Amino acid sequence: QVQLVESGGGLVQAGGSLRLSCAASGRTFSGYAVGWFRRAPGKEREFVAGISWSGGSTSYADSVKGRFTGSRDNAKNMVYLQMNSLKPEDTAVYYCAVDRGRYRTNPAVLPIPTVYDDWGQGTQVTVSS
Repeated sequence: QVQLVESGGGLVQAGGSLRLSCAASGRTFSGYAVGWFRRAPGKEREFVAGISWSGGSTSYADSVKGRFTGSRDNAKNMVYLQMNSLKPEDTAVYYCAVDRGRYRTNPAVLPIPTVYDDWGQGTQVTVSS
């Protein structure tokens, strides 16, 4: 059974940092792109960051560029999202997701939710002003 578990969320003041982790059991991240998405209260799910299968390409939403960094450690089967300079508008539940296709070469599709077929349960991030 495939399971993705996000961790590292919490309450932080504006300007602070958090590092989210995503661990997989029942499957490997190796060879698959991974995305981070978030859903704020009353809003639609939105793309945050995508990391290509090799880690060589990343994609970010404009709202987080320069503040968030996605990375991966295939040896540990872990994916991370480093979030700096957090703002109250970053408050949301954050989800990691794994690409349904292996060795995808077009990073332009990383923001598309239907690219992904395994999703975690999410971790809450709350940024106070």
